[in-house]
Parts: sequence; C-alpha cells; structure tokens
Amino acid sequence: MNFHQLHIFYTVAEKGSFSAAAQALHMTQPAVTMQIQSLEDYFGTKLLHRSTKKIELSEAGRTLLPHAKRSVELVRQTDEAMSAFTQKLQGRLQLGASLTIGEYVLPRMLGPFAKQYPDISIVMKVMNTTQIMDEILKHQLNFGLIEAPVNHPDMIVEPVMQDELKLIVPAGHDLAGRGKVNLEEVMNYPFVLREEGSGTRQVMEGQLQKKKIDPSDMNVVMELGSTGAVKSAVEAGVGITMLSPSSVQHELALGLVHIVDIRGLEFKRQFYAIHLKSSLLPLSAVAFLGYLRQQEHEQGERV
Repeated sequence: MNFHQLHIFYTVAEKGSFSAAAQALHMTQPAVTMQIQSLEDYFGTKLLHRSTKKIELSEAGRTLLPHAKRSVELVRQTDEAMSAFTQKLQGRLQLGASLTIGEYVLPRMLGPFAKQYPDISIVMKVMNTTQIMDEILKHQLNFGLIEAPVNHPDMIVEPVMQDELKLIVPAGHDLAGRGKVNLEEVMNYPFVLREEGSGTRQVMEGQLQKKKIDPSDMNVVMELGSTGAVKSAVEAGVGITMLSPSSVQHELALGLVHIVDIRGLEFKRQFYAIHLKSSLLPLSAVAFLGYLRQQEHEQGERV
C-alpha cells in the first residue's frame, strides 16, 4: 500500500466513477482500476462494488474512506508546513483571481514572492468567480482567489486574506478633511457604486443591513461595472463610494481622492482560496498560499 493508491481510492469514492476519477487525476481509466485492485489485494477484501451505473463503497471501503481522506489532508498540510523551508521551488503556477484581488491586491505582493522564489513563474488570469471555478474544474488553473465563499461539492474553500472597504471621496469634497464622520451624514451624499451582485456591493449592503439601514435609502446616482469606472466617476465629482483602499493607492498618492472613516462601522470582508478536493496542490501553489497567509499575519501584527 502507498499514498498514491489511497489518493486514487479517495478520488474514486468522491467522484463516484472510475472515469471521473481518472479525468481528475490525469490518469487513464485502466490505470485507476489497476491501482484500486492492488489496494483491494493488499487488504484482501473488496472496497468498491462496481455496476454499470455507479460505484458503491463496500463496508470495508466505508471504513477506509475517512482514513484515506485524512492521509490526503495530512500530505497537503505537510507540503504547506515544509514549503516555507524550500527556497528552490520551481515550476509554472497558474491561478485565477477575481477583479479586486487580481488587479489591486495581488500585484503589490507578487514582487516580494518572486524574489523569494525566483524559479516559480506565475500566470494569473483576472476573471469572475464562475469562470475561475470552471477553469479549475477543467484543470486549467491550480487554484483561485475569490471575494466571497462558494459551495461546490468538488471544491475546497479556505479563508486566506482579509480586506476592508472604506469611504472614498474626491479631493475638495465636504468630507475630505474629516477624519471620521457619522453614517447618517454620509447617507445624504450621492453615491457611485459597483453594480448589484458585485462582491464589493454585497459587503457594503450587508454591513448596512446589520445596522438596520436599508441600502435602498442610499442616494445612488450611478452604478458601474468596474472598479476603474467607479474611481473615475468619483474623481470627476459625480459622487462618493465604498472601495478597498488597495484599489485607490495610486489616486491617494496623487491626492485625487481621500479616505474617510465612518464611526462605529467596519466593512471587512474575507478573501478565499479555492481548489479541487481531488487534486493535491503543487508545492509552488502551497508556497504561494502560505506566503499570502504570512503577509496577512504580519499586516495584522503591524495594525
């Protein structure tokens, strides 16, 4: 018996068929069948009942499954723990990131990571959550970074970073020179917001609802489909907005916009990493996710 066989058994049990497991593991179906047979020979008992329509676990298979699952998880955790000590990692890391993460959060973090792991090449696609999940399921991406949790039977979803939305106002605005303002005062001004359903909009509206405030009471004068468009409208004085400070670093440095805190209200949100249950992440991906968590931890300590 070896870990590879346990991993294959776990994947077959999760997928419910040899063909689906073979596709997930990038193996041929006969190779998967042979490894399962070898595992059954080792234990001297049937682990799976095969039929033309589906595969069912035997009593022995149901007993083995949680142990196989723990072994897969243990190897993943071991890779993650040891990757911090492995400086000579190499390979091609393919990841997907949602708009705010991919365009504004990750770029400033990629430089230090590249210096620490110069032999890892990163290919990042900026796309929406549905597209990221589709490409992960097709094995075209190693993992994805998204702004809201998802529920998919084939995916592992893990918190990896935090972010916080802030009130952004243009230079010269009535609120620009104020350190903190009351929410009631803010609600009187026109807002430029991301479109309904965007991660940024959902976080903002969720926090307002917790304060018993109906988001529809906001004076929304414009809804736009990208963070860049929202920033341009705010700079032009169309209205104020709620955005991540990471997305306005350039505008802040130029004095085009200002950040204002709202008393008694925080718009924090969690970012998540997603990847396939049936595939072990390459060490390069494990190292990258570990790096992101370390950056988050160090930032928290500074705060």
